[in-house]
Amino acid sequence: MRELVYYVAVSLDGYIAGPAGEFDAFPVEGDHMHHLNTRFADAVPTHIADVLGIEPTGSMFDTVVMGWNTLAVGLPTVPSPYRHLRQFVFSRTRGEADIPGEHPNLTLTGEDPVEVVRRLKAEPGASIWLCGGGSLATVLADEIDRLVLKRSPLLFGDGIPLFAPGAYRPRAFEEVGTTAFESGVVVSEYVRRPSA
Repeated sequence: MRELVYYVAVSLDGYIAGPAGEFDAFPVEGDHMHHLNTRFADAVPTHIADVLGIEPTGSMFDTVVMGWNTLAVGLPTVPSPYRHLRQFVFSRTRGEADIPGEHPNLTLTGEDPVEVVRRLKAEPGASIWLCGGGSLATVLADEIDRLVLKRSPLLFGDGIPLFAPGAYRPRAFEEVGTTAFESGVVVSEYVRRPSA
């Protein structure tokens, strides 16, 4: 069964974006970028990968899941940010008419995210990338098999948390690797501990 991987940038105080969804404070230059763009090439937006000459191979991820607010960051300019992946966008209030123009490989759904992810996990293929945001991550917390956190040396003070407040129940993960870069970015990877 394939994994659901929450791969995301996060500030030192635990935010994945500012209060209005801003993420431009996260550093996109520095020695960490080569590592990330090589290992996680599938997570680079298609239009950016084209410009940078990055070839997403589908070997890490072949599917991405996200909430409406994550998709909305690129609208109306980029209605299908990861055209090279199967994209599932969750919203109970938005419809296809809210996505302008062509949006290949993108499915907007009001289905229960847990049911959709469980279905996707049962299919053959590469890992499934949980792109964001914090509310969707909270809903899918019990389905997350791996966390890859790109911690930047920033304090946001407010914003969208890594996980939105939800029903408290500890979930144990085990660190399997951490790399610190001269840029100050630290990439840490964790896998879910098996239930006792």
